[in-house]
Amino acid sequence: MAAESTPLALPVLPLDDEVVLPGMVVPLDLSDSEVRAAVEAAQAAAASAPGKPRVLLVPRIDGTYAGTGVLGTVEQVGRLADGDPGALIRGRGRVRIGAGTTGPGAALWVEGTRIEETVPEPLPGQVGELVTEYKALATAWLRKRGAWQVVDRVQAIDDVAALADNSGYSPFLTTEQKVELLETADPVARLKLATRQLRDHLAEQEVAESIAKDVQDGVDKQQREFLLRRQLEAVRKELRELNGEDGKDSVEESDDYRARVEAADLPEKVREAALKEVDKLERSSDQSPEGSWIRTWLDTVLEMPWNERTEDEYDIQGARAVLDAEHAGLEDVKERITEYLAVRKRRAERGLGVVGGRRGGAVLALVGPPGVGKTSLGESVAHAMGRKFVRVALGGVRDEAEIRGHRRTYVGALPGRIVRAVKEAGSMNPVVLLDEIDKVGSDFRGDPSAALLEVLDPAQNHTFRDHYLEVELDLSDVVFLATANVLEAIPEALADRMEIVRLDGYTEDEKVVIARDHLLPRQLERAGLAADEVGLDDGALRRLAGEYTREAGVRTLERTVARLLRKIAAQHELGERELPFTVTEDDLRGLIGRPRHVPESAQDPAERRTAVPGVATGLAVTGAGGDVLYVEASLADPETGAAGLTLTGQLGDVMKESAQIALSFLRSHGAELELPVGDLKERGAHIHFPAGAVPKDGPSAGVTMTTALASLLSGRLVRTDVAMTGEVSLTGRVLPIGGVKQKLLAAHRAGITTVIIPKRNEPDLDDVPAEVLDGLDVHAVTDVRQVLELALAPAANGAAPEVPVAA
Repeated sequence: MAAESTPLALPVLPLDDEVVLPGMVVPLDLSDSEVRAAVEAAQAAAASAPGKPRVLLVPRIDGTYAGTGVLGTVEQVGRLADGDPGALIRGRGRVRIGAGTTGPGAALWVEGTRIEETVPEPLPGQVGELVTEYKALATAWLRKRGAWQVVDRVQAIDDVAALADNSGYSPFLTTEQKVELLETADPVARLKLATRQLRDHLAEQEVAESIAKDVQDGVDKQQREFLLRRQLEAVRKELRELNGEDGKDSVEESDDYRARVEAADLPEKVREAALKEVDKLERSSDQSPEGSWIRTWLDTVLEMPWNERTEDEYDIQGARAVLDAEHAGLEDVKERITEYLAVRKRRAERGLGVVGGRRGGAVLALVGPPGVGKTSLGESVAHAMGRKFVRVALGGVRDEAEIRGHRRTYVGALPGRIVRAVKEAGSMNPVVLLDEIDKVGSDFRGDPSAALLEVLDPAQNHTFRDHYLEVELDLSDVVFLATANVLEAIPEALADRMEIVRLDGYTEDEKVVIARDHLLPRQLERAGLAADEVGLDDGALRRLAGEYTREAGVRTLERTVARLLRKIAAQHELGERELPFTVTEDDLRGLIGRPRHVPESAQDPAERRTAVPGVATGLAVTGAGGDVLYVEASLADPETGAAGLTLTGQLGDVMKESAQIALSFLRSHGAELELPVGDLKERGAHIHFPAGAVPKDGPSAGVTMTTALASLLSGRLVRTDVAMTGEVSLTGRVLPIGGVKQKLLAAHRAGITTVIIPKRNEPDLDDVPAEVLDGLDVHAVTDVRQVLELALAPAANGAAPEVPVAA
């Protein structure tokens, strides 16, 4: 409890950022003018009154006085330990500060009221427990500091108010906390506050000691490890000297990255980046994980062939001879590579190797069906140019980091496949084959095709930045060859950066040459046969290519040749066949069975698909090249079905619209074509595309559907040797389509002799091999009436047509 007494007039002794509590004895420096003025004023007042001089000790924080001060008596005036004048003042009790007043001296005088503090006797049980807790906490803190004498003095204090004010000596209390103790008049509340402050400090100190102990343990471990490593190095050195070995340890040599960087032939910016990383490595400890990342990065940078380049072979005729020897056909690609080498030669002769920081690389996309030699062509190009060759498989790649690399902060980070390809090649101008670029996917890890945009852009790839290297890499001298089966599967922005070269498949003559010069020698070696033991004549090879396989490429042809040779090797080991042996056309059936792809023209006329009205032969383009497509049409019985059009065969929207256009044209122009168009109004028409499990779409089957319906209505058969392609309009115009070369190759493989194409596609015939055109009678038409005139066979003996009825 606290009570106020008679007012007092006292000189103010301000304490800046310091608090004195009752019971405390503090020395004050009299060199401070305000302290000296207060002490002198107190001494002047005490001269006319009994007792010691009295002052009012008031905390002053940021120029603001507290509302409560402490009555202090000047016990002694003399010299401090450092020789400066000083006064020893003892705090006597709390004083509530009132209004200002007058007094002797230069000090500030105020009126104050003494606060009397009383605690009931004996102490209540809760207060006694509080006193015991405070003494225990204070004893624990003092023992940690080694202040054993102070422990006895604290234990001897029994007064609650004095015990609480004793905490004013605590150095860990802030000025604000001491002011709070000063202004708490109730002794019990003040002791609770002091206990809480001491308890919080001890908890903080315990946490700090625990952290310090952990840190010290870690430091001790590092010091022990450092000492052991030094001892290990000393032991190794002694062993080397004992065994007469010279030189430093191989580990030390590999770690001398600064010398390796300075000795390496690096570009200036790469050298600066590498030296910065070496500085970091020297500052980091051996146990730091960053050190292993930096070493891996430096190893990668030092292994890169920054200034290594192979000299191009500028023997243009020799390069063309290499391409011709290793690949038959593919004239477009060979011409493009020859042009590239010729331009490179002329640029080198005129000192134009580097223009605007860019070199003369190339980005080609080889698009064509499987098995035509796109992948193997890349290696032949590198051979012809005298460059290193690297293949990068992109099929199924879905992570953008596969192209641009990972950030170095990730565990197990690696550079991208482009950087790894250049490092593997060992030169900055290799031929890099980006295989199956149309099979690149995308998911939550990013879009690799978007990362390829900078790689394949000749205007940007001279400053390509890999996420792992983070230095510029010049790819402008690299020849990029990308392969794809379907051009439409390549993103438009990526396709725009590449020069598209189409490989539309081989003719039968080219397949015979490839099989004789390349496939047969390779398969003879794999079958364990010598070239003089087994041979295939050209007739057998031609039949294998024409009747046993039907493809744009030669993969199935090679497998068939391998199967044939295995059969002969097995028969020889069983004693059933003598070697040497030459396989002729007549031997094929007995060795590998009957042909799988007999042309329609070779079948009996009664067994051909076009042996009935309503069936026409079209031409289409698939992912495997060109193919022959048959269209079948029929009319429903008028009593069982309503008029309309039914389409089957997994057709796309464009093809369905072409069928509607064909039907509309015949309905509107049937009378002109002398067709019974009344059947189309009364009976339902059904158009079917066989191979119903294969999706089909596109406008190029328009003339084929029109011809099939016209054949159905007229009863006239479609000629077996005729195939056609072209889009049809409502007025009967035949519009241009794509894939003419692939379609004509397919017609040639299928034994077709007459092909009808749109007139506006006539310039595309320049791309078709001469031997194919020699075997085909190509008609370029502008109107569907010309198609019907060419494709429909004459009616037999002028008899009335018999229209088939669907079951």
